[in-house]
Amino acid sequence: MSESRWAGTTLRARIKPLAVRALTAHVPVGGSLRPFFRLLYALHVGARESLGQVLRFLWFEPLLRGQCESVGTGFRMEQLPYVWGSGRIVIGDRVRLSGKSSVSFHHAGGRVPELLIGDGSFVGHDCSLAVASSIAIGRHVLVAGGARMSDYDGHPVDAALRRAGDPTPPDAVRPIVIEDDVWIGADARILKGVRIGARSIVGSGAVVTRSVPPDVVVAGNPARIVRKLAASPEEALAKLS
Repeated sequence: MSESRWAGTTLRARIKPLAVRALTAHVPVGGSLRPFFRLLYALHVGARESLGQVLRFLWFEPLLRGQCESVGTGFRMEQLPYVWGSGRIVIGDRVRLSGKSSVSFHHAGGRVPELLIGDGSFVGHDCSLAVASSIAIGRHVLVAGGARMSDYDGHPVDAALRRAGDPTPPDAVRPIVIEDDVWIGADARILKGVRIGARSIVGSGAVVTRSVPPDVVVAGNPARIVRKLAASPEEALAKLS
């Protein structure tokens, strides 16, 4: 080994431990300092939450309401959803939008796409709703974070049409309906033309390609019925009468 190469290897060997120490260095937090940093953490979180509430009240919520045809009473939101394109948005009473989600509108066949969210429903963080015709979410529906709904494919099936940049044809658009009291698990996918029956549950990560009857649990890709739920109290009383 040449002298210059040996010198370079020696220098790297000396510098590497110093670099590792620099990258792993931290302010010591222990003993009497721990309560101090706990207090700083509480102040940090409190300031962030307070700023978030101010932004929600003065900026985020007014901006979203300007995009909606109507918003019911008792509406709650945290961050500003990303709304792309133009369409009709109707939000019922006591709806909560958690975190930040997105709504994208696509016009197909000349009709105005619409998103309807019923009373008492919840939409979690990082949900995506792609609407070319209609997505109707019923009352008291729970949509967990990361869920995706789209009433169209996004591109034509024909490769030549995709290459030409053509949009989804109108006959490939079919509305989505989520009936009352449905629970959609995290990262689930609801595809075009699907209707999910009242009180049913969609498992986390499920890909729902066809309609689901009421009072069942579906899971998997493609989603299949894995369990039947007890009938609603109203139906149970009706059977006994």
